[in-house]
Amino acid sequence: MRSRKLTCVSITLIVVLLCQNVHSQLQVGFYRNSCDCAESIVKDEVRNSFIKDQGVAAGLVRLHFHDCFVRGCDASVLIDSTSPSNKAEKDAPANNPSLRGFEVIDNAKARLEAICEGVVSCADILAFAARDSVEISGGIDYDVPAGRRDGKISLASDTFTNLPTPFFNVDQLTQLFANKGFTQEEMVTLSGAHTIGRSHCTPFSNRLYNFSATTSQDPSLDPMYASQLKQQCPQGSTNPNLVVPMDPSSLGTIDAGYYTNILANQGLFTSDQTLLTNAATVIQVNQNARNAKLWRSKFASAMLKMGQLDVLTGNAGEIRSNCREIVKVYQDTIYGQNPFYYQDPFYDQGPSPILSVQIKYITCIVSLITLVNVWLVYG
Repeated sequence: MRSRKLTCVSITLIVVLLCQNVHSQLQVGFYRNSCDCAESIVKDEVRNSFIKDQGVAAGLVRLHFHDCFVRGCDASVLIDSTSPSNKAEKDAPANNPSLRGFEVIDNAKARLEAICEGVVSCADILAFAARDSVEISGGIDYDVPAGRRDGKISLASDTFTNLPTPFFNVDQLTQLFANKGFTQEEMVTLSGAHTIGRSHCTPFSNRLYNFSATTSQDPSLDPMYASQLKQQCPQGSTNPNLVVPMDPSSLGTIDAGYYTNILANQGLFTSDQTLLTNAATVIQVNQNARNAKLWRSKFASAMLKMGQLDVLTGNAGEIRSNCREIVKVYQDTIYGQNPFYYQDPFYDQGPSPILSVQIKYITCIVSLITLVNVWLVYG
């Protein structure tokens, strides 16, 4: 008899845990029933922006990367600073003024809020936009599992130890990526994102004019390429608008040009060219340069993995109505503020449609009753 009671308790606990973990994992097609146009709206905004400026694709990929590597993929990089003394991630030196693409996320969010209020997170919008940017630039399309929640903390200081700098060597890159759960090969693969985009002059000017005490120019930099860069970025220039393409051989196209450039000593950053200073990464650079199709496939897989880094799900975080601001007041049916939305205890911050909540609870209760009855009859 005591054994039966223990078994019944065990079954109950299992069902309760299952109920509590509804929506706690990322899922492909997460918005199929709650906002099935979510991904198509994001794709439409990316496409519209890309037509006006192809560089926005690189901006969105980088925005996603800089979001995920700091506090996980929680859209904390989108939050505005509240004061000069309280700077958010986007205003850290690693992000300002180089990050771009914020307006694409804002536009997509505004459209989604108009038809699916309080449903689609900014973190998911950013993940979708990065995927769409890869595809529209010539990369491989991939399914993005969704269900991320938005974070409520954004500190510029968090970027200092979580983002790689253009001055990193291969050991520093390997360690930083390892800290995030990535292999050295995945680090080399993701570095290939530099096949699109642009850079201001500051991140590499030391390689042209002030490399070391004994030489002004980085000896690992191809002389002709260095001469070209000096024309584009004159010494002592204070023009903040000067930019150069990361991969001049194929502007705006995701291909293996990044790796062929490195082999030709034309990697723009120290952190690019350093991939030739390690025996293992040299092999990977050569492999990617020879087989662009393989690299595109690995890149899609690495982006998919990155998009699931330390995500908030279930009852963590919130769903922002404005991606630039943390939610301050939550709607609650109990106080009559919104009769169509309910404060779901499984999503302790952020409204969810009443119907989905009812179905979730009913499903859990029916499951519990069924399991207990089965045990009583056959146990």
